[in-house]
Amino acid sequence: MIRQIIEIDKEKCNGCGLCAEACHEGAIGIIDGKAALLRDDYCDGLGNCLPVCPTGAISFVEREAAEFNEEATKATQQEHHEKSHPAPLACGCPGTQSKSIPHQAHPAAVQTIQAAALPVSQLNQWPVQIKLAPVNAPYFKNAHLLIAADCTAYAYANFHSEFMTNKITLIGCPKLDAGDYAEKLTVILSENTIKSVTVVRMEVPCCGGITNAVITALKQSQKMIPWQVITLSTDGQILND
Repeated sequence: MIRQIIEIDKEKCNGCGLCAEACHEGAIGIIDGKAALLRDDYCDGLGNCLPVCPTGAISFVEREAAEFNEEATKATQQEHHEKSHPAPLACGCPGTQSKSIPHQAHPAAVQTIQAAALPVSQLNQWPVQIKLAPVNAPYFKNAHLLIAADCTAYAYANFHSEFMTNKITLIGCPKLDAGDYAEKLTVILSENTIKSVTVVRMEVPCCGGITNAVITALKQSQKMIPWQVITLSTDGQILND
């Protein structure tokens, strides 16, 4: 049948993956570093992917294409939902065991001495990977949430004391991790009393995926939560101070 469907210009595509995250039907994937339409019958022709593409690589065309398969896409959406609500692993892997990490309070003078002598970890919970964190973990109650691209902690030397202090930290890489963070982050924001959200990302285009996921989650949660985005350069400087 002739119908409207998306077309991706490989020359313009930078492989950021934002379109794949925006496509809830699973029609788009990243192949050899470029976005690709995986299945015609998964594309509904509505174009949720168009506005998130930073390079204008996606457009509509009318051509011969398989009819949109609504049942198959519902199965894909259910799979995404299950990934955002993972069941506990039967093996009891320590890496998935949720816990808070308390830090002993010290007088300011002692903190100054400690900071000069040896940096102290400001990680307040485990796990830190977005995909591993339980959506209803007790540490999300009244939390100030830090959502960071995992490269940021390596780029910025003072990451713990400036960004992680008194926050719950979640990390991920939108280019390398499969799936869409937005679904799980929506559940976390919707089902917990989150006080604020800080996003720390790198300046590289593919890192925009983590910002896009947070913005989508904030909208879908329908909550008025203060939020900000901090961008770091690849040489470890804050770009939007």
